[in-house]
Amino acid sequence: MLTARQFVVAGTALLSACALFGSTAFSQSKASSGPCDESAGFSVLSSPVVPWKGAPLRIVFTAEKPLDGEFTLTGPDGKVAVSSRDRRGGPPYFWFAEIAAPAAGTWQAKLARDGSAGECSTISREITVQRKQGSVGGGTAKSVWPVRNSWNRATENLYSAWIEKLFDAPLEEAPSWPALHDVLRDKSRNFLFNHLGLGEDQKGLVIRPDCADLPYFLRAYFAFKMGLPFGYSKCTRGGGGQPPKCGQWWNIQKEEPPPAPPEQKYASEGLFGMFGGPPPPAASKIPQRPPGLVPGFGFYLRTTVANSVHSGNGRTAADDDNTDYYPVPLKEETLRPGTIYADPYGHVLVIAKRVAQTGDGAGVFLAVDGQPDGTVARKRFWRGNFLFAQDPALGSPGFKRFRPIVVAKGGALRRLSDDEIAKDPQYGDFSVEQSKLVIEDFYDRMDDVMSPAPLDPSRALKEAITALEEQVKARVTSVENGRKYQVGGGGEVAMPAGASIFETTGAWEDFATPSRDLRLLIAIDVVRGFPDRVARRPDRYAMPKDKSVTDVKADLDSILATELAARKFSYSRSDGSEWTLALKDVVDRIAALEMAYNVNDCVELRWGAAESSEEASTCKRRASTAQRGKMTEYRSWFTERRRPPRG
Repeated sequence: MLTARQFVVAGTALLSACALFGSTAFSQSKASSGPCDESAGFSVLSSPVVPWKGAPLRIVFTAEKPLDGEFTLTGPDGKVAVSSRDRRGGPPYFWFAEIAAPAAGTWQAKLARDGSAGECSTISREITVQRKQGSVGGGTAKSVWPVRNSWNRATENLYSAWIEKLFDAPLEEAPSWPALHDVLRDKSRNFLFNHLGLGEDQKGLVIRPDCADLPYFLRAYFAFKMGLPFGYSKCTRGGGGQPPKCGQWWNIQKEEPPPAPPEQKYASEGLFGMFGGPPPPAASKIPQRPPGLVPGFGFYLRTTVANSVHSGNGRTAADDDNTDYYPVPLKEETLRPGTIYADPYGHVLVIAKRVAQTGDGAGVFLAVDGQPDGTVARKRFWRGNFLFAQDPALGSPGFKRFRPIVVAKGGALRRLSDDEIAKDPQYGDFSVEQSKLVIEDFYDRMDDVMSPAPLDPSRALKEAITALEEQVKARVTSVENGRKYQVGGGGEVAMPAGASIFETTGAWEDFATPSRDLRLLIAIDVVRGFPDRVARRPDRYAMPKDKSVTDVKADLDSILATELAARKFSYSRSDGSEWTLALKDVVDRIAALEMAYNVNDCVELRWGAAESSEEASTCKRRASTAQRGKMTEYRSWFTERRRPPRG
């Protein structure tokens, strides 16, 4: 028997029972109390699509509200295999259970609600486990994958549950993975592992998105598993004072044509033409999506989608509905797992979990992002890594959700407009609120959403320092990847010109860190300025009754100095030896870090080591004079903490 410790509980949202159980693509489950589900927002998902005794049975039981009750999973023999009163997450909320080797027959998932009388006091589902394996079958030539279901509250909230469980870890940890496929292949995290019954997650698909790709890759993977529509826009990056605009939209039923091969010209008169020699070589072969559901999905994801989307897709204007994303209001119930955050300078993150405020700590939003080197990591929301600015040329930053894709009359796919989303009871969360907020108002508003009750100022400061520490340690990995590239024989990396240092491809994008370092500089400013922030907004904090604002600020200054000196980390120098620094060293080297992003410099210089110091004694590599000249020219962007405008 599984105990409560053997299943995971996390947060999702309202799932429509009719939509969820009206299709065998979700599960072979039988609804027993539909009206109760609609009133309370319950549903159950079983995986794989066709449960059978030779594969683990995974059950996701969701609720919209934080209801108390006992969740049980009972086997065909009538014995309870799982029982728990542990409910986490939200809004909304879910229970997850897994049976490693389920017996064939009918299983029952049930939630008995506390304090509820009548027929709705218990919500239950029957799940049939077969003796033989089944699957969804093959693909179709008319679509990358077949559409069996629709996007609605049910599927959106199941998407949230999947995201949360995929990246779940204790709050004090800062988990990271070398690539997204490492997460997806983890059966303990991915409750859609081999969901289709095709062994699809054991075929070695390489899934390695950068930050702009990550939301699309997650959305596409989920849609592929669940038989849902998917598409993407072709957008500009903005420029000339204008935000990005999207001119074309492609989807799994109307695929983007592959690029034409380079034109090859041959002389009409020549030796071969005169004497009937061999024909000119054939044009380069254009890669095509291979046959088969799983190979076709892998190609579509890492070739078609990856080569088409970029950070401009997330920064379109708030009132532009010819887009893939739409903005939402800043509320606890709308900022759910799967919601993206597009910052004004090109970075994109995906909310993975919300941790509610408690008497011992502030509320926290946790998000994941992808890096150019393929790393996927989780981090907490704070103004040091969720940047915000208002400038028409940058587009509309902030929190956004994927625009729902529906099947129109005639079977073609289309996206809902902003007006349709606002009026749709399944969504109803379109809002341009964020586009009207100035920077300080945005962060104040987020503080209120995360922690409605006043915060202890010293505890809040320490949490900000912890966030800075996480950011510094993430940079250790980025800089180390660059060192390994050089040690592995990588030559001098070409440095782009102008604003392109922030947006490029190849080894510079993978191993140089201009965008990440700009964010780090801003993060350092935030932590150093925290005591002043408390003094500016004392009503937001639980100020000690026996101390003035000035006294509290002085205490915070002292705590800041102590914590920065005490928190330490290590990095590998050029020769592989470890060198230890304190956060205080990083803060004190803020000027040097304005010139520390070039992968052609040794790691000692990238951590701001002083010339002729013992720390720098192992440095054997420096960027060229020409590149140092460019960096000097561009230094004002880092000093002033701003990204340059695009052309």
